[in-house]
Amino acid sequence: MLVLAFKPGHDGAVAAVADGRLVMSLESEKDSFARYTTLTPVTLLELAAHLGEPPDVVAIGGWNSKVEAGARAALHVRGGFGAGYFGTDSVLSRDSSWFGRPVRYFSSSHERSHIFGAIGMAPRGEHPLQAVLVWEGITGSFYLVDDRFRVVRTIPVLAQPGARFAALFAICDPTFTGGFVRLNDSGKLMALAAFGDAASDDPEVAQVVERLLKLDNLFPVPKEEFRDSPLYNCGVESERAKTAAAVLTERLFRVFADAAVRHLPEGIPLRISGGCGLNCDWNAAWRALGHFSEVFVPPCTNDSGSALGTAIDAYADATGDPYIDWDVYGGLEFVRDTAPDPARWRHRPLDEDALAGEIARGAVVAWVQGRWEIGPRALGNRSLLAEPFRRETHDLLNRIKQREPYRPIAPCARVEDLAAVFEEDFEDPHMLYFRRVRDRRLRAVTHVDGSARVQTVSAGSNPAQHALLSAFARRTGVGVLCNTSLNFNGHGFINRMSHLVEYCESRGIKHMVVGRDWYAAP
Repeated sequence: MLVLAFKPGHDGAVAAVADGRLVMSLESEKDSFARYTTLTPVTLLELAAHLGEPPDVVAIGGWNSKVEAGARAALHVRGGFGAGYFGTDSVLSRDSSWFGRPVRYFSSSHERSHIFGAIGMAPRGEHPLQAVLVWEGITGSFYLVDDRFRVVRTIPVLAQPGARFAALFAICDPTFTGGFVRLNDSGKLMALAAFGDAASDDPEVAQVVERLLKLDNLFPVPKEEFRDSPLYNCGVESERAKTAAAVLTERLFRVFADAAVRHLPEGIPLRISGGCGLNCDWNAAWRALGHFSEVFVPPCTNDSGSALGTAIDAYADATGDPYIDWDVYGGLEFVRDTAPDPARWRHRPLDEDALAGEIARGAVVAWVQGRWEIGPRALGNRSLLAEPFRRETHDLLNRIKQREPYRPIAPCARVEDLAAVFEEDFEDPHMLYFRRVRDRRLRAVTHVDGSARVQTVSAGSNPAQHALLSAFARRTGVGVLCNTSLNFNGHGFINRMSHLVEYCESRGIKHMVVGRDWYAAP
């Protein structure tokens, strides 16, 4: 059985699941399209070109075309797609056709795409009950799911948690003049929170945070309501903005953690979905809470995984089984649409030891292997790699990326090195949890609070990346590198040679590796 599923709206994507296995998940922003872009015909055509047969089920994730502002935002809509945004039981299913071929049409709510995506990608197991937390821009609820994969209880906690996070950034930012929250502001506030003190006794900051938590609606951002506060246009890098970011981070987590302890059975597994699942600090706190038997976060926990969540929901509807086999490298192969100019780029076969030597001497490498990663995190197939020791490398990478200097740079590390350089040595191949840095040499990848968001790499999870890390370890004694995404600012991962050459030549990057081909500029 082949299920083809679509996610409309921002973070548009298309995914295919065949006989319980992820075939491909393509987000429209990848291949250097604009971040968060809606589903495009190009994305559908790319996936269709790689499928060997037409689908048996065509599924569309529910969505609303217009969310009206007001206290009951998102409940009143004009125009919508499929089963709509909300509803744990919102499912449509009927006979239809796909270019003249009979198919089953399926649609379920956006809410369900998060629930089933988190369950279906989690490790298979027999659970009388499991909990799913969906916290994103609009939804903020727990769901109890039984062993027949029915939502038997919904525990609303706090609506619009992600929007509250982004709204604080907007209130502090003089360049934000009004409108809806900006989708990338939550990640920026997450970085700033590390600079602040969550235990601050600043009463004015605490008051603003509590006001923000009590608002009914953040669409659009009610910035003018905070004109009387000391945070209004104070500047996102001001000390008060950083303190507020830390306080809101702690308060938001505590609201949800208290609800979990109060309303959810102890000792059941927790699955996390929604954009807030990209907050590694919160993910680590869920593990440390001790209330759940295990915690699972998919690598595409935000809306980039919603098409796949709908595909899983449709597959479970047809078979009764939501669990799928999947690999994080579920995108497209790199497109060699041109060849680097030999007058500018010298080609040689990849030699990991020689390349590790260049990296140790300060080179930044554009590193491309296989298929791109699903979700927003570069995990060694579309990455910029660099040495992890000098703070200047952190600053250089942020300049290359054209992003704010306070943003952290993540490391990738061999599993063999974890215990020596970090305080926690659990595996995290999808870069979803913070941990404390033990090795003080790793200045480029240690955030201001002493933490790092580590991608752990084994010989099985990414052989090519592991081989390079091993070569670097032979030279420096530690198999750790800086690892940040290979993309133009405001765009998805680079996926063709013409874009890669343009990127490297415009950013002063002198080393490109594509598969086993190494291109070096003088």
